[in-house]
Amino acid sequence: MAEQVDKSRPIANTKVFTDEETRRGYRLNKFAMSLCKPQNRDAFKENEEAFLAASDLTEVEKQLIRDRDWRAIMDEYGGNIYMIMKIGAVIGQGLYQIGAHQRGQTYEQFLDTRNASGAR
Repeated sequence: MAEQVDKSRPIANTKVFTDEETRRGYRLNKFAMSLCKPQNRDAFKENEEAFLAASDLTEVEKQLIRDRDWRAIMDEYGGNIYMIMKIGAVIGQGLYQIGAHQRGQTYEQFLDTRNASGAR
């Protein structure tokens, strides 16, 4: 199979989601995908701790979710933004809230960088 990523030409401040990232984030991404089922969303909202305890996540991964540490989930533990958005949707944190966290900004600071009417 041909290599699709030219590692000799990195893009500054950009992380390429590789097969290694896929393997690293498997449990977190699988957990996030489980929230596509209404009964799982309800169970997570009703008792997050019990839902986490029943998952196959490591203790570190569970703590990342408790802390809503989106940056670490994606940058260090292989979480895919499209999957992690499913967790955010259940707890009421959308793309802009997660994006603000990723950039180390408050939600308001992040919105000031957006050029979209109705972003709020």
